[in-house]
Amino acid sequence: MSNSNFVDYVRIFCASGNGGKGSVHLRREKFIPKGGPDGGDGGRGGHVILRGNSQFWTLIHLKYRKHVRADHGGRGSGALCHGADGNDIYLDVPLGTVAKVADTGEVLFEITTNGEEVVLAKGGRGGMGNAFFKSATNQTPRYSQPGEEGSENWYILELKVLADVGLVGFPNAGKSTLLSKISAAKPKIADYPFTTLEPNLGIVECRDHKSFVMADIPGIIEGAHEGKGLGLRFLKHIERNSMLLFMIPADSKDISQEYKILLKELKMYNPELLDKDRLLAITKADLLDQELEGMIKKHLPRKVPHIFISSYTGKGLEKLTDTLWEMLNS
Repeated sequence: MSNSNFVDYVRIFCASGNGGKGSVHLRREKFIPKGGPDGGDGGRGGHVILRGNSQFWTLIHLKYRKHVRADHGGRGSGALCHGADGNDIYLDVPLGTVAKVADTGEVLFEITTNGEEVVLAKGGRGGMGNAFFKSATNQTPRYSQPGEEGSENWYILELKVLADVGLVGFPNAGKSTLLSKISAAKPKIADYPFTTLEPNLGIVECRDHKSFVMADIPGIIEGAHEGKGLGLRFLKHIERNSMLLFMIPADSKDISQEYKILLKELKMYNPELLDKDRLLAITKADLLDQELEGMIKKHLPRKVPHIFISSYTGKGLEKLTDTLWEMLNS
């Protein structure tokens, strides 16, 4: 896990810039010995800004960048010269990144679209120069404002994978194999639990050049909502999927019971996950003849549509992608 390029959680210290001090200055020129106040305002401190970038899929570029500090604003000067604004710092993040306050866990915002920019740490305002305070009753003010201090805090950036369809199932349910068959993704595949240690995304093409994004999420085990197995680390990625494809092998001891366990884990983690559209895929259907398939159908959950598939023979895969597309666009 430590060598993985997929990083979905970073803790980072961000400090915005202080505002520049306003200037106290009186206009003095050759033929204007007693000019009025002309002190300029200070510049704004630099912001720390998160920017959505669809080319990024991990937070690894921020993993070792623990401290981010923006520039301070420049001081104002005479002749009503405004101080320079501090340079903003932009942090590109993948779509689906959630920003939180580290100490309290308060959710600040979420980046969901490419090019979206949200200020994480706001720079301090520049102070007003003495020219700002000139009035009919105070024609020669000899004071100005100091710049406003910037903000600094520890923040948590957490990535929740954005996809149209999320694959939900126990380890070795065939999720990675399915993704490799119907998309160009090449997830690691092996015959042992937790082969998948990080979410994998693949673009699935349908008829008439249509496509959708599918996410292979590491397998769930009973007690995952309590952090068992890969637990909470990857359950969060299911939150960002439009619909869920439950996958249970045909050779399972009790398909209906496994489905109930999966539903329970999702409900215990976040009840809102049960509001998403669901489709049940019975995998390894190449092991079944018509008689066995008919027997299994009698015991399947009635409230969720189902389909028998085999990634090995290709059985039902075209029907599966068509059905998913229809459900996504219904």
